[in-house]
Amino acid sequence: MAFVSLPRTNAPIALNVRIVYAFETIKKSMRQRRMYRKTVNELSSLSNRELSDLGLCRSMISDVARTAVYH
Repeated sequence: MAFVSLPRTNAPIALNVRIVYAFETIKKSMRQRRMYRKTVNELSSLSNRELSDLGLCRSMISDVARTAVYH
């Protein structure tokens, strides 16, 4: 019977580092969501004519905000 022993290339990450990373991820998600809502609210407050001047229609607001914030 043969055994293969592979070296570990990734050392285990300490629990405190994982917790900090999780909180940073949550904070980033909250910032992005806030920015998305702000963008949607600002675009929604524009008149149809102002949106048209920007090359947008009202149905495009959520897609434009999502693209602006998450990509």
